[in-house]
Amino acid sequence: MSDPMSASFLGLPLWLVVAIGAVALFGVFQAYYWIGRFLGTKLYESRVGRKIGQKRILAVENVVRRWGALAVYGCFWVPGLRHSLPWVAGVLRIDYRWYAVASAMGCLTWAPITAFGLYAVLWGWLRIAADSPVIAIGVAAVVIAALAALVMWRRRRHRRESDA
Repeated sequence: MSDPMSASFLGLPLWLVVAIGAVALFGVFQAYYWIGRFLGTKLYESRVGRKIGQKRILAVENVVRRWGALAVYGCFWVPGLRHSLPWVAGVLRIDYRWYAVASAMGCLTWAPITAFGLYAVLWGWLRIAADSPVIAIGVAAVVIAALAALVMWRRRRHRRESDA
């Protein structure tokens, strides 16, 4: 596997791309918070709010009320919450100082772990492909099948929840 510190993306060192990504993600999280704070519960009635659903929004509210800033940090690791919890935190007006600290910690840990983890997976797969293209195709097929099964399972579950 190639040395992660010598890797580059668009001519920039990978570590710098990850750092820029973390700073950009922090900016997005601040925007989410302030949009939620300024728009308040009107945001729940918006197209995004309707798509998420009142039941899910209430569940996110309960998580934020119970865990506060720790929920903000935790939402980085849960894909469904990553981009909905921050604006709910703004609507609920949790203490911005704690929100900023939690979102900074989330950005500083999630961005590098995710980027370098994906980097390792990609280079690992490429090494397998270099040694045995047949095995690499098999691994890719298994991963694609698992992702397709996950998507189908989630859609069925969502339909059942919508019907209930």
